[in-house]
Amino acid sequence: MDTDDLTAGLLRELRAAKPYPALSLTLPTHRRAPDNAQDAVRLRNLVSEAMNRLEADPKVGRETRTAIKEQLDQAVTEVDPRRALDALVLLVTPDEHQIWQLPRTAPERVVLSDSYLTRNLVAAKAQAQPFWALTVSADRAELWGGTADALREARTGGFPMTAPPLDPDPQREEQIGDTPSIFSSQETRAFLRSADEKLRAVLAADPRPLYLAGSAQALTVLDEVGESPRSAAGRLAKGIPAGTAPSGLLEELRPVLEEHQERFAATVDGRLDEARGRRAFAGGLDEVWAAVREGRAGLVAVEEHFQRTVRVTDEHLEPLDEGTADPADSTVREDIVDELVERALDNGAEVVFLPDGSLTEHGGIAAALRY
Repeated sequence: MDTDDLTAGLLRELRAAKPYPALSLTLPTHRRAPDNAQDAVRLRNLVSEAMNRLEADPKVGRETRTAIKEQLDQAVTEVDPRRALDALVLLVTPDEHQIWQLPRTAPERVVLSDSYLTRNLVAAKAQAQPFWALTVSADRAELWGGTADALREARTGGFPMTAPPLDPDPQREEQIGDTPSIFSSQETRAFLRSADEKLRAVLAADPRPLYLAGSAQALTVLDEVGESPRSAAGRLAKGIPAGTAPSGLLEELRPVLEEHQERFAATVDGRLDEARGRRAFAGGLDEVWAAVREGRAGLVAVEEHFQRTVRVTDEHLEPLDEGTADPADSTVREDIVDELVERALDNGAEVVFLPDGSLTEHGGIAAALRY
């Protein structure tokens, strides 16, 4: 599964209490050779560690242990190394297994609990900043969901849509001597109006930035008959041929995506400046952690690859040098940033990721406070 699959409903299911043990495995992975050669070995070692933990756990019976092993073995065989990103997460119970490949790293870890570990999934989705893209023509509307890394057609909410063929108008052609533009027909306008209605329903159920792509004529009519274009993050005034590969469409959209990201980063910077002016600002991991824990953070901004290992002591965070943390120490958090992101979102804060270097003066993370 990809981060794009993590809907609010699925997240609730993953967090729901389950009969002990629910097994969560996380592993940093590599996208390319030669580094990815080590991933399979490290996964096998992590699976062995998980089975040893299950064997040693007196709360886990033999039948449960056998069922989990079967699910875990099946999950390992289904992992596709060609789709590897920056982390692999396996979620396993006696009845199911899920495989998540994430565009954000996660520590190597085995967790046995009464629910799945979700913080890495939540943080990866927040960082990925998923979006919707609608490609339109006079007779076709396709919806795409994606991130900066990948795009795929979304068959949801009534999409894709195909308009019925238009009846020819021989009387007009005989009287005027031309064929009217397809974009001036009421049928085309009704079709694009219907596409807009379906799109608004999708956006209401799963709000994301929206990008529009199509010929200038198609986008003009959509503007005239629809409401969704008013909130679009960007548009590509270029006809998209039927059958265009997702990768090809993503490359066409990339300049539009990058332009929006630049505007978005400037807006976030302005909001942080405003928060500093009214003394409602937190900078640095320890300050932001405290603000999030107390529910005071309204906006949390994080550099894309900012990660820290810390020890939690007396409600403060003590940074640890890489490689010095004891995994058995319950006060150590190797993915404190992901934990912070998940808690901030749960508390209703807005979490945004900015390019590396954007928050250097604040140690890679900052927040605008509600009070």
